[in-house]
Amino acid sequence: MKVIAFTGMPFSGKSEAVKVANKMNIPTVRMGDTIWQEVKKRGLEIADENVAKIASEMRIKYGKEIWAKKTYEKVRLLENKELIIIDGVRNIEEIDFFKKKLGKDFLLIAVKCSDKTRHERGLSRNREDDSGDINRILKRDQREKNWGIDLVMKSANETITNEGSIKDLQKKIKEIILEFKKR
Repeated sequence: MKVIAFTGMPFSGKSEAVKVANKMNIPTVRMGDTIWQEVKKRGLEIADENVAKIASEMRIKYGKEIWAKKTYEKVRLLENKELIIIDGVRNIEEIDFFKKKLGKDFLLIAVKCSDKTRHERGLSRNREDDSGDINRILKRDQREKNWGIDLVMKSANETITNEGSIKDLQKKIKEIILEFKKR
């Protein structure tokens, strides 16, 4: 079993990258879903503030790699698959955990683009936990940086700049996936 994890700032294009994998029939485990499950379990609404609060609380209480551990439990259920995608790695402790478990069968891809592009996307996207307000988006950016996403992105095996079209991004992602499958 090989695992590719995607990382990047909010609205950088991680979800679009995951869609490429899904079209290739590669199963995906979204780290944010594990957090959403915890939020729902506590009877809270899936809103940016609640998701951030629970994510941070759990990291403080159980260690910064807690969401990687919970995600890995789901990945193991798919261990009969050749390749699995993880969406949404946020800190270096999560990377260290996955590398320890998977070794050379783990690839980290950072998806990046300018803040201007990300913020424009953030104001127009309509996912359940999205804000639609620039101040809240900036606050979310800072929270992600506080969790250590900058270091995670710098440690990526591959970095894809996503300033072009969706087709350009899809092509780049597909090429990397196919190359990693050959290794």
